[in-house]
Amino acid sequence: MTDTNPYTLLCERLGEIATLGSVGALVAWDQETYMPSKGAPGRAKQAAALASLIHQKSTHRGLGELIGECEALGLDESSPEAANVARARRDFDKRTKLPESLVNEIAETQSRAQHAWKSARKNSDFKAFQPWLEKMVALSRKKAECFGVPEGGELYDALIDEYEPDVRAAEIEAVFTPLRDRLTTLVARLLDKGTPPNEAPLRIEAAEAAQHALGMEVIQALGFDTEAGRLDITTHPFCEGLAPGDTRLTTRYDTKFFAGALFGTMHECGHGLYEQGLPKIDSDGEPSATFGTPLAEAVSLGIHESQSRMWENFLGRSREFWTWAKPVADRHFGQPMQAFSVDEVYRAVNRVERSFIRVEADEATYNLHVMLRFELERALISGDLAVADLPGVWNETFERFLGSKVDADRNGCLQDVHWSFGLFGYFPTYTLGNLYAAQFWEAIREKYPDLDERLAAGDFTPVLAWNREYIHRHGRRFGAAELCERATGRPLSPDPLIKHLERKFIPIYDA
Repeated sequence: MTDTNPYTLLCERLGEIATLGSVGALVAWDQETYMPSKGAPGRAKQAAALASLIHQKSTHRGLGELIGECEALGLDESSPEAANVARARRDFDKRTKLPESLVNEIAETQSRAQHAWKSARKNSDFKAFQPWLEKMVALSRKKAECFGVPEGGELYDALIDEYEPDVRAAEIEAVFTPLRDRLTTLVARLLDKGTPPNEAPLRIEAAEAAQHALGMEVIQALGFDTEAGRLDITTHPFCEGLAPGDTRLTTRYDTKFFAGALFGTMHECGHGLYEQGLPKIDSDGEPSATFGTPLAEAVSLGIHESQSRMWENFLGRSREFWTWAKPVADRHFGQPMQAFSVDEVYRAVNRVERSFIRVEADEATYNLHVMLRFELERALISGDLAVADLPGVWNETFERFLGSKVDADRNGCLQDVHWSFGLFGYFPTYTLGNLYAAQFWEAIREKYPDLDERLAAGDFTPVLAWNREYIHRHGRRFGAAELCERATGRPLSPDPLIKHLERKFIPIYDA
């Protein structure tokens, strides 16, 4: 007998839509990993067709009526079911504001723009990418206009809301401005007065195969289920939670700088652990009844980023981690790595420098890279900055924030893939993620007083267990701000991050 309960039917309908979304994600993942370059035009059509179909089902009047029936059930407002229905309503109302023609155009342009970006980045040729970026900016403005400007807000707010719900650009600016001042002061203190660590341990020759083997051993030790995921190579590392039981990680290798791949892999592993921890699978290994519903989705990109930054930096760049990891790296890299001590490697992986590339930046300077992008993309969406002027303004702002002159556009405004996909409003979530991660790390330390000893022995289960309990299992039941307060007992604050950075880097630099 078919269950006619509206809530059950709603979960089933959302699960069907999510299954289509997983096909779209697989198409996108393949484009980034194994698709031949001449497949780009055809792939753009495939992506657009899938996006159109998903949009049709996500905005169908029947789905809205089903949500309405669930709202009429009188569910306990504090229950997960009520939260699921409320989030489904929010998503439905937002999606129905976008015309299908715009969704289709965005999807096709994203695919073509991303392919153009790859070539432009390789050749450091901004002019080749400029027309595609102009199209993505224009389409993003149209999308924001469809969503509507929040009362008292700006057009950019409508785009931020896709990634960090209910957060405004003005609120982010209010946090970023004083944080930037404190970070630039700290960076200047370290680099102008301190003694930088020797980076020789990071510059050993390490074959790609050895780096891949090390990365695989590390992510399995952290808890990533390799029977429910895999690690591949791409131009710009990312994680894709394709479907229940299928989470894909990607990285890139440099034989003369293994740390880029290792920490990139750990970063994406953090995202992957979150995806694997969401309630998408039941006890039999089948897609759960909540798969496709808000209860099985990440609450926000800021929270998602907290997971990656926590594993990459708070764990991965700690002395305790390298107490365990150094002998592991010795096995994979041999004599060149064996020549250095744990302390030398620990200090090297925490070297601070005014580097060009965001994904390779150290903890102390990373957020300055994010703040630069936040400032520029906000100006692009408002129209205060023309796309044609982006390289020059980028270079000027980079020098103002980080004190270095950009040598080539591939190391400047072309380095990130995000704008080719139209992901405006995404970048600020990286720094929000660092703020969340620092506060979560304090809470983990409070719960596990013996954490340092366990990490040094290669026991990373406390970190995963805490995140499973306080973050992963809740999906989108709570908003990001509420989830943070429930998990840590206090609202989000920049203080834990600054304290973490000062406690670590000032002794390393003797500054």
